[in-house]
Amino acid sequence: MRRALTLAEEAMSDGEVPVGCVIVHGEEIVGEGRNRRERDRSAVAHAEIEAIAAACRRLGGWRLFMCDLYVTLEPCPMCAGAVVNARIPNVYFGAKDPKAGACGSVFDLFSFPLNHRPASFGGLLSEECAGLLQTFFRSLRSSRQGTQISEDSTCPHCPGRGI
Repeated sequence: MRRALTLAEEAMSDGEVPVGCVIVHGEEIVGEGRNRRERDRSAVAHAEIEAIAAACRRLGGWRLFMCDLYVTLEPCPMCAGAVVNARIPNVYFGAKDPKAGACGSVFDLFSFPLNHRPASFGGLLSEECAGLLQTFFRSLRSSRQGTQISEDSTCPHCPGRGI
């Protein structure tokens, strides 16, 4: 989890939401990732997706049934689905995500009758993980302070479309 925290700090340094993830096989890290949604301009550039892809490349297959995933923030529905599809047996996360968490906070995807049901364990280094997120969002809010968005504003990423 310490390596995942380092990756989250790197993401924050690049202006990304600070989430880091590692996948381990025994004692060896076989995949790692961090949020890169802003840099890649991609909705799927989450830390878990990067880590799963790296582990699959490293191990030469898509079944990661012998690996565990460590991530600083509770996985969202997309990432929890990727964990199911990769057959990862155990997910360890730091901070809970009360808005999008799919391992118990909003709902528990792993409790559904799917072909694979990973176990999830929350609270690992939760204070450090949550603190990093709080620092990031506090900084983001203070940098936006004074900037008012009206309903007529357009999204800078979607020309011609409102916010």
